[in-house]
Amino acid sequence: MVRLDLPEHFFTDRLSVQRLRYEDAEEIFYAYASKQEATQFISWPTHRTMADTESYLRYAVTAWNVGTDYSFSIRLRESRRLIGSFGVINEEGKLQFGYIFSPTQWGNGYATEVCRAMMPLLRDQYGVYRIQSFVDADNIASARVLEKSGLIEEARLPGWFRFVNQRDKVKDCIHYRLPLEKIR
Repeated sequence: MVRLDLPEHFFTDRLSVQRLRYEDAEEIFYAYASKQEATQFISWPTHRTMADTESYLRYAVTAWNVGTDYSFSIRLRESRRLIGSFGVINEEGKLQFGYIFSPTQWGNGYATEVCRAMMPLLRDQYGVYRIQSFVDADNIASARVLEKSGLIEEARLPGWFRFVNQRDKVKDCIHYRLPLEKIR
């Protein structure tokens, strides 16, 4: 099994990035998980109750421990306010990642900042042979984040993903990958 050796906590210029914890539940729920505008382009359903968030955190803690999914909270360094999260699904060295932010924090460059910090961490992991993500073709802001973070567009996929928070509408998507120096 390919396990990632990711730090449980690190900093960028403006952000504190830390492994998700049970104690984050209330902040996650109110910052973004319960917000339809934040979750419209996400693969999981908008959280309706705190129990939804607590259930997700039980999954996230267990998945980190077994090496299949690594989820981080993203906080502002100065205020310690939780503003989003970043997750990496590990399928034996093929990594799929995504992120979500509170709508109150959009447009500040935080997604690009955390992605630029994460890409070298992921790329340098032993056994990783692919790093990828995809976005709804209508999510122009997220596509720009991926491009600014060094990913390249690999394919445009018509009718490729059903977004649960868009009434299960099947949407066109853009698939991105991070170029890797060599296959490990």
